[in-house]
Amino acid sequence: MTKYLLDTNVFIQAKNLHYGFDFCPAFWDWLDEQNSVGKVCSIEQVGDEILAGDDELAEWARQRPGFFMPPDQATAPSLGELSHWANGAEYEPAGVDVFLHSPDYHLVAQAHARGCVVVTHEIFSPSTKRIKIPNACLGVEVKYVNPYQMLRSERARFILNRSL
Repeated sequence: MTKYLLDTNVFIQAKNLHYGFDFCPAFWDWLDEQNSVGKVCSIEQVGDEILAGDDELAEWARQRPGFFMPPDQATAPSLGELSHWANGAEYEPAGVDVFLHSPDYHLVAQAHARGCVVVTHEIFSPSTKRIKIPNACLGVEVKYVNPYQMLRSERARFILNRSL
């Protein structure tokens, strides 16, 4: 079974663009269903970023504390491996520092430790100024996809109920 860890931007863009709570509640229901069977979740640091907002997404996250996994001891070796990769990958020191103090670092490390697929809207970048999630995933051999690839792979279906 493939397990997915979602980046903060997946939630924010879903709320703001394609899957607003007011017109596509099926997306959010799907996340809840997939979380209940252990297929989709995120990490505590992503939850913290979402909870820092004062909007319906923060309220949604507040009602689902179990959706956002806390760090655990099993992740420590992956944090070390990812840090080693970042420091040796020829990124500018400021970019490495920002990455190592970001939720992205923890997201990729937890995916690495747990054998999960990272879901993000970020795309690979050849820039040495900032470490993007896809770059870090490739650096430590973690699979990543965008949300649409996840939804297609999992055969998510958001169908109107014509009887309404």
